Amino acid sequence: MIATRHRARCFWTVLITALTCAGSAALAEPQQRTHITSVAGIPVWRQAGSPVTILFRSGMAVDVDGAPKAYHAQDTLALNRLKGAGHSGHWWALVTKDGKPVVQGSKDPAPGYYVSMTSLQNPAFEVTDPRRYVDASTIPYVALPKAVVIAGKVRLGDLVAVVNQANGKVAYAIYADQGPKDKLGEGSLYLVNQLRTTPLSDLSAMRSSLAGGIVYVLFPGSGNRRPKTREEIVRVGANLFEQWGGLVALKASFP
Repeated sequence: MIATRHRARCFWTVLITALTCAGSAALAEPQQRTHITSVAGIPVWRQAGSPVTILFRSGMAVDVDGAPKAYHAQDTLALNRLKGAGHSGHWWALVTKDGKPVVQGSKDPAPGYYVSMTSLQNPAFEVTDPRRYVDASTIPYVALPKAVVIAGKVRLGDLVAVVNQANGKVAYAIYADQGPKDKLGEGSLYLVNQLRTTPLSDLSAMRSSLAGGIVYVLFPGSGNRRPKTREEIVRVGANLFEQWGGLVALKASFP
């Protein structure tokens, strides 16, 4: 009887060990992934699983579009130089009327500053209302080039998990702006500061870029083409990231 119980214990010990090892191996091995495009030499991957994800690793430049104080006629007063918003006849980051940038009035968040826009918008507000756009100084968002959006079937409002592998910080964001076609890795001022070890002031915005080691995990189809609050972004983004496998899955995909 003792020998029988001993053999039974050995059997279950071996079985549990085998299942544990198998589970660990499954987590350690990344899901099947396919190279879908490259931007500026950086590969972008589509990874199978539930949920499906679009992955890439790069740095993170600062995007201030949508922030009330993003642009001003005097560069020293703004978060970014005016040339970053375009030029006469082609203002890609400013709301215009009759070809001229719209200036915020006395009842707007930043009187005297230009109305800066983002691709993701809230149609409940007028086109000239700064509240229509996603504020880079208070909302974590990413900007993506068109090639990634098309190849990854990503749409405005989709959620993103972003990890700084240098310090282990994890943040959640929304896809809210279209970036340049030859640039990959761009986030709002608020998002960049979330990922930094030491956040910088707004006026230091353009010096707060992150050099590299930033992993982006996009969740196509996770949004509804509408802006979200910070709380909604964190709640939905964290849930999707956990479903995907979180930091264990990320380390398997980008050791």
